[in-house]
Amino acid sequence: MESDREIIIIGGGHAGIEAALAAARMGRTVLLLSSNLDRIGWMSCNPSIGGLGKSQLVREVDALGGQMGLLADATGIQFRMLNTGKGPAVQAIRSQNDRSLYARAARAALDSCPRLCLRQDMAARLILGDGRVAGVVTESGREYRSAVVVIATGTFLNGLIHIGGNSRPSGRAGDESCFGLSKSLSDIGLKIGRLKTGTPARVAARSVDYARTDEQPGDADPRPFSYRTTVSEIIDGRVNLRRRVWPALPQVSCRLTWTNRATHDIIRGNLDRSPLYGGKISGIGPRYCPSIEDKVVRFPERCAHQVFLEPEGLDSGELYLNGLSSSLPEDVQEDLIRSIAGLERAEITRPGYAVEYDFVFPDQLHPWLEAKDIPGLYLAGQVNGSSGYEEAAAQGLMAGINAALACRGEAPLVLRRDEAYIGVLIDDLVTKGVREPYRMFTSRAEYRLLLRQDNADQRLMEHGRGLGLLDDAAWEAFERRRRRIAREVARLRTETVRPDDANGVLASIPTPPLAGAASLADLLRRPEVGYRDLLPLDQARPELEPEEADRVAIEIKYDGYVLRQRDQAERLRRFEALRLAPSLDYGAVRGIATEARQKLSAARPATLGQAARISGVSPADIALLLTHLRASGGRRPG
Repeated sequence: MESDREIIIIGGGHAGIEAALAAARMGRTVLLLSSNLDRIGWMSCNPSIGGLGKSQLVREVDALGGQMGLLADATGIQFRMLNTGKGPAVQAIRSQNDRSLYARAARAALDSCPRLCLRQDMAARLILGDGRVAGVVTESGREYRSAVVVIATGTFLNGLIHIGGNSRPSGRAGDESCFGLSKSLSDIGLKIGRLKTGTPARVAARSVDYARTDEQPGDADPRPFSYRTTVSEIIDGRVNLRRRVWPALPQVSCRLTWTNRATHDIIRGNLDRSPLYGGKISGIGPRYCPSIEDKVVRFPERCAHQVFLEPEGLDSGELYLNGLSSSLPEDVQEDLIRSIAGLERAEITRPGYAVEYDFVFPDQLHPWLEAKDIPGLYLAGQVNGSSGYEEAAAQGLMAGINAALACRGEAPLVLRRDEAYIGVLIDDLVTKGVREPYRMFTSRAEYRLLLRQDNADQRLMEHGRGLGLLDDAAWEAFERRRRRIAREVARLRTETVRPDDANGVLASIPTPPLAGAASLADLLRRPEVGYRDLLPLDQARPELEPEEADRVAIEIKYDGYVLRQRDQAERLRRFEALRLAPSLDYGAVRGIATEARQKLSAARPATLGQAARISGVSPADIALLLTHLRASGGRRPG
């Protein structure tokens, strides 16, 4: 038997990295098991971080003291702000990253972390003792004892890769599957399902005719993910906006091209050779990131689909064909790729493939990601039915935090739906469950104006500081940033301008005449007025980072809407906080529908609010449940 560790993390992907670092930084001794230490932090699909609904998660991970934002900033070769023509609640950062550098940076973060040990070995089964987790046995026969185990295996549980008629066990091209652990989870009573995802072919960059594609450059003045990334030079505590020190790497462009009718005809003519449509794949694939076969079949009226040509890295000779995920045979993939403008002579370096894998139905977990029936066992990432690096990292961070808190004997951290997208993500998984890979969207959040990517620090950094995951420098920088923003918001609300101000602020903005004196905040609330219009004419830019200036404008322009959402969230919080006893007999609740009774009995929701979000439970059922609780002296909010 190997020496004991307090926490064992199984898996070295995005979830495992965050879980291991968080737990170790919180003072726990941690062992991370990976089947291949050379693939720690490997971006299995597209070499990109963030995007719509996802950059909010990355920002929240960073505000809590996680690593993904720092890794993305350090290895980004293109940064773009998406949805700039829409409101701040749905804007998002997306980075293109150097795949190899990202993995190296992730491994370096793990290697440099005290109390964290890495071991190349594959978990085969869990050890139980006294009804809870007691460790792990690996395929090499080694036995590792621990009080807590976090499973973050991604797509590796019984992973099976499909390319046309060929199938082989693998959790990712070039890596072997994990078979024993899935059976072990099933043997201890967890319900296991089957999902599917996929990836497109890669092509040699030198074989592309770029003249037949459209350039997609990054932002000239990009925003980082991490609040801890130094963007501009700081001199004596003052921001020098004229000297930017980030991004650290050269920035590159992506390219855009389109499929066409010939592409679609090739696909339709070979659907009988597709494992997806030939019956070989039983797992359910992602609705919002379908393969090109799915797109052609589900949207027959579309004559073209976008294909982004994304560099795999600064020194890589390969391009990732974003939008062309496929499990068709290699010869068909070659034909369909070469039917696309700019790719007529493309050389495929790696074919696309589909991968099926086992997952654990997440409604078997508490909101802090611990299995309800197996104390000490936590699960995070794609093993819970989610998709995407960002969703995995968010769950991994929370699993690592709560595993460390459990070792301390402290209460778990559960983020509310009005507090973080992480709260929305985990609540959706454990309350509603999944039948297909779960992807985060801004539309899933009821309070998305409160949960913007720009204010994640304001919402969550106090948690990160309290947990010990943010150092003094990060906290002091946050407090300085908060003071700068508050000072400028106060100035705009108190400084006024009069109608006769012909040579001042009013001279620089197209605004209707004023009836009387108005605050600068009143002017800023007008749609045609921007924040920089309100600066004195002799002051080109304020002493604020561009994102800080944007937050000032958001706080002023949207203050009424934000206040309304906060009031709504506060009114619902008492309802949400009404706790339900684990032993509550739903069979004794008179009048509720049979389906609701069954769903509530199976899910054992922790609160009335969580019960209300269970599929199949109606508002009428919740009203009857509330009546039952009041009549029986049920637990009050607390």
